[in-house]
Amino acid sequence: MKKAVKIIITAVMISAVFACASKKMQGKIKIGISKIVSHPALDAVEQGIQDELKEQGIDAEFDLQNANGDVNTAASIAAKFKAEGADISVGIATPTAQALVNAIKDKPVIYAAVTDPVSAGLVASFTEGGENVTGVSDMTPVKEQLVFLSKIKKIKTVGHIYSSHEDNAVALAKIVKASCDELGIELVESTISNSSEVKQAAQSIAGRVDAFYVSTDNTVVSALSSLVDVADKNSIPVMSADPSSAESIGVLAAWGFDYYKMGRATGRMIAEIINGKECSDIPTMFLTDPKDIDLLINKDVAKKLNLEFPSDVEKNAASVVENGKLEKK
Repeated sequence: MKKAVKIIITAVMISAVFACASKKMQGKIKIGISKIVSHPALDAVEQGIQDELKEQGIDAEFDLQNANGDVNTAASIAAKFKAEGADISVGIATPTAQALVNAIKDKPVIYAAVTDPVSAGLVASFTEGGENVTGVSDMTPVKEQLVFLSKIKKIKTVGHIYSSHEDNAVALAKIVKASCDELGIELVESTISNSSEVKQAAQSIAGRVDAFYVSTDNTVVSALSSLVDVADKNSIPVMSADPSSAESIGVLAAWGFDYYKMGRATGRMIAEIINGKECSDIPTMFLTDPKDIDLLINKDVAKKLNLEFPSDVEKNAASVVENGKLEKK
């Protein structure tokens, strides 16, 4: 009897091992990556994912797609990934992630650079993943960014342009309003539906604001140069939540995530799933390490606006633009 029991237990253990092993993806992994638009931050996420998986020695074939700011195109890309049997689909930014989640129910879907995945309907909770969905959030510290801007220039009014069709942008707009109310700053808002409207929106409120605040709104960030052009002509500083785009576009300062590092973190999450971990066991990841946060300051813009950065700000800045050159510390 004891021998029979031992055989049964051994058989169960072997079965469990094979069951776990069967969850690990084998062979070349087909990974579809869909981003809502091409701009430095989202491009950096895309590159970070690929670099991380390559470094981990994962044999992956990537299908890189750009929805060019169009939700219908995002839906078509999701249908393509589903039809072609992508093993894992990645949505960079909220609209593309939503399209993938709506279309794909039987394969892992990973979101990256999504501000509020719960409000966006991607997962039910921050503390656990969905049945086949999980990912990385880029919820940005809005209040702290506005406080930082106030240290550089005394501001009574802030202009905020955001896209009414992006759930992440709408969610951030509410946070911007609440933060301004708390700080006693008057908020002047303008909504847009596509990137071509950004310049006109900036022109419409430029005469009423002391500064512009730009959140991680993909539609606005993709046209950041247009907004900065208006700000420059009106001597208005711009505070951005996207240091990646600010490397080549003249904002006063940008404080936010290193999106390449976000891509690497997303890649590590994908590797876990490839190696057998369930999406439901992986909660939304928030990048909380100070090393994942970058501060970029532009001394050329500050000089043009007759502003100065405090010495502690210059000391803590990860990137400094001066005399037309970018220096990374």
